[in-house]
Amino acid sequence: MSEVNNGGVEIKVCMGTGGMAAGGEAVLKAFKTGLEEKGVAASFKQCSSGKVGCRGFCAKDVLVDVTVNGEKTTYQYVKPEMVERILTEHVIGGNPVADWEVGEDYRTFHGKQAELVLSDCGKVDPEDIDSYIARGGYTAIKKVLASAPEETIDLIKRSGLRGRGGAGFPTGVKWEAGRKSQGAHKYIICNADEGDPGAFMDRSVMEGNPHAVIEGMVIAAYSVGASEGYVYIRAEYPLAVDRLRIALDAAGQRGYLGKNILGSGLDFHIKVKLGAGAFVCGEETALIASIEGERGMPRAKPPFPVTSGLWGKPTVINNVETLSNIPYIINKGADWFAAMGTEKSKGTKVFALTGKVRNTGLIEVPMGIPLREIIFEIGGGIENGKKFKAVQIGGPSGGCIPEQHLDVNVDYESLTRLGAIVGSGGMIALDEDDCMVDVARYFLNFTQSESCGKCVPCRIGTKRLLEILERITRGEGREGDIELLENLSNDIKLGSLCGLGQTAPNPVLSTLKYFRHEYEAHIFEKTCPAKACKALITFGILEEFCKGCGACLRACPNAAITGEKKKPHKINQELCIKCGSCFDVCKFKAVTKR
Repeated sequence: MSEVNNGGVEIKVCMGTGGMAAGGEAVLKAFKTGLEEKGVAASFKQCSSGKVGCRGFCAKDVLVDVTVNGEKTTYQYVKPEMVERILTEHVIGGNPVADWEVGEDYRTFHGKQAELVLSDCGKVDPEDIDSYIARGGYTAIKKVLASAPEETIDLIKRSGLRGRGGAGFPTGVKWEAGRKSQGAHKYIICNADEGDPGAFMDRSVMEGNPHAVIEGMVIAAYSVGASEGYVYIRAEYPLAVDRLRIALDAAGQRGYLGKNILGSGLDFHIKVKLGAGAFVCGEETALIASIEGERGMPRAKPPFPVTSGLWGKPTVINNVETLSNIPYIINKGADWFAAMGTEKSKGTKVFALTGKVRNTGLIEVPMGIPLREIIFEIGGGIENGKKFKAVQIGGPSGGCIPEQHLDVNVDYESLTRLGAIVGSGGMIALDEDDCMVDVARYFLNFTQSESCGKCVPCRIGTKRLLEILERITRGEGREGDIELLENLSNDIKLGSLCGLGQTAPNPVLSTLKYFRHEYEAHIFEKTCPAKACKALITFGILEEFCKGCGACLRACPNAAITGEKKKPHKINQELCIKCGSCFDVCKFKAVTKR
């Protein structure tokens, strides 16, 4: 016991959305109760409560770091009932519980990453400002306030930081334009309206390290001469909203926010505006309209927000990840940041890696890393031994990259040349069982329903695109549909008012480019090569393999399967709803899908 107390015990429990969903709250409570009962003086050091944000490898939650006498051990899949043994054998006995430690896949997952924005997520208590300060938080503000605003803008320009919200516009150039804009009242807006399916980058940063976002906003305000800021965040992120508000209150109490910040004469206040979950409000002018109390619909540009934005005043808008980079760049220098990445895409990028890979979660990689390394090293390859097919990058506005381009470098220019985009950071791996026509239909269904309806090309064009795709996946495709999809997609891109419509056809165009044969099979052969489109699938039973075990009969929800015990069964095609339950439960490979 004395040895433990001399060295200290540090425990950090993942309490991001993923960690809490897996039972993080109960795990943290079990550790605190157990430490108290056993009389162990736990020193949580830079994380006074033991609570941290997302650790990245969400598939392993609840993840827990236990550090005894400076030696850290990470445990995975931790449940409250496991805590007693960890405390007894590891914290008191000095012997980590090897059975529950993370394995080689955890080390591989983190091995190729380059954490910058995520460097403090999973290490600081997001609800304790002292935890952030202990790791160097708010030192960047002090450096900036001691220099001229133009010097900070020049530093950000030299760093090469580009907007991480999707467009990739140079951040320093935007700040410079905001600085030069005429007006006594200017605004800084943090765009936290993350709406891409499968994306959780900004949410995780807000949940794990909200003070970095606040510090970035204050630095931006000083640089452009703004006195008021907004964080526009969707109401569907309650944990992120709560932690942001706690952080704002703490920053104000410590003098990092509000009137006369740190005695510099800078006045800057931040308000939180909750969005209703409209995807189009990720577009900056639609976001501005929403803050103003109007319906979230884009406006024609120019004028751009840096000259006429919120309530007609100069407004600089950056997303969560962009602003989170700022304190680190100020503290470590422009050259340090510019040394990472490629010539035109500097620094790192956070991605939400999901889909058919073995290792799913939040990752941060240097710009320019080959896509193959992300999928097969960080992601651990495709699960269940399936064959890799494509990666959908950039959310509904992005495109699909096929196997032949797996060695492409992940940066703005390289992905654009292939018909995809970096976007805000969604990355979904697809395997041989995914139908690319259906993938395009899925994303078109999303963008069509999220269209604000203001302009005809987007409102009507995406509707027509979706109707054609739905018809093709039902086996009702017609000759000329492929050409119609291409022509209509190009018209929508050229004629739409904002980025939603201009990029909505990307999933269609990229799948047509690389998987045209799948469209042709659907239209001319009335088959789905991936056997994913229900209308084009037929399930059958091979008599020579069927053992008559009855598993398929019991699994069928519509009584479409008949047969006697130990005799071959049959499927009534008129009753079959093509759910695939029979295929999934058959152990003898007697059920076919074609």
